[in-house]
Amino acid sequence: MNDVANAGKRLLLVAACALVDADGRVLLAQRPEGKQLAGLWEFPGGKVEPGETPEQCIIRELHEEIGIETDIPCLAPLTFASHSYDDFHLLMPLFVCRRFRGIAQPREGQALKWVWPKQMRDYPMPPADAPLIPFLIDLL
Repeated sequence: MNDVANAGKRLLLVAACALVDADGRVLLAQRPEGKQLAGLWEFPGGKVEPGETPEQCIIRELHEEIGIETDIPCLAPLTFASHSYDDFHLLMPLFVCRRFRGIAQPREGQALKWVWPKQMRDYPMPPADAPLIPFLIDLL
């Protein structure tokens, strides 16, 4: 079926990571004021840059945003989101990472919170992130 409403929208590829601690909690980051969807909670990640794989993007973004180091073999693809916003269509693979180095610290003005998967629905999330919660509940 052809969705005429989405015709001509640019495709934005972002990668996200469900960072899982030793207790089985997942790290959520709150979008800071001044950014689109400010105040909503999301999985850490960001835009995939030209010439970059989604895995390389996750490694870069985790380091830049929260000071966490990890390696490509530690990233397991779980699922993806495909969501149409007003001015673009978002495609977002979600990776799970249980092996990482460092302590998560907010480096870009965002709040961070370790959350049990079953409690994630208590945190307002962007429309692309929220449908991913059941996959984490089933996994963890």
